[in-house]
Amino acid sequence: MMLRGLWKLTWIEIKIFLREPLGAFGTIGIPVLVFLGTGRIVGRSVPRASLAASTFMTAGLPVLASVLIAISAVLSLVTIISIYREGGILKRLRATPLRPQTILTAHVIVKLLLTAATLALMVLAGKRYYPIGIHAPLFGFTMALLISTCSILSIGFLIASIVPTARFAQPIGAVIMYPMIAVSGLFVPVTSLPPALQTVARVVPLTYTVSLLEGIWKGDAWSAHLSDVAALAVVFILCTALSAKVFRWE
Repeated sequence: MMLRGLWKLTWIEIKIFLREPLGAFGTIGIPVLVFLGTGRIVGRSVPRASLAASTFMTAGLPVLASVLIAISAVLSLVTIISIYREGGILKRLRATPLRPQTILTAHVIVKLLLTAATLALMVLAGKRYYPIGIHAPLFGFTMALLISTCSILSIGFLIASIVPTARFAQPIGAVIMYPMIAVSGLFVPVTSLPPALQTVARVVPLTYTVSLLEGIWKGDAWSAHLSDVAALAVVFILCTALSAKVFRWE
């Protein structure tokens, strides 16, 4: 019964999401466009010989696009939960036979499905428009992205638990999430940052997300990134536990 209710609610949430063209474009379209647009711009400005050896092009750009996928999922989740709470939808859902965990799980599944779909579009489009050929372990990278997204989505639940209204949900989420990219090691190695920022980087989940995604994209074994997976798991457990205590259904 619970699984049937979970499936129905997940399907309803997917249909509701796809009815909002701007939301769908922001979550799915923008990361793909960033990936393709940046790749084409860099591809035209950098000689092809050095392009193939470019660290940013071979790993940084795909990871950046993937991080944007995860952040877009978080911002979408925060906005939807806030709208549902403000409109009384969460209160009505809670009154149904569905358990609260089932309702929240449905939202997570939707975001994970959208994450996988966006990554698939990025890969398909990249085969046609990406300036250099890269053979990455796509299955492993997809698993790494889904693990990362689960961890980052837990932060989204925590934000959604305390954001007062839907009007402020996405701006607050963006202010919290996007600055993390600067200290995540994507553009500048963490060891090259000032000591204070290195301390910040060690507690920012995107640091471990970038490390995991870059390593798997380059072909590292999972055993080399167990610490990254463990850190993301800790973030997920802590944020989920906090969300359960402070989450407001109305």
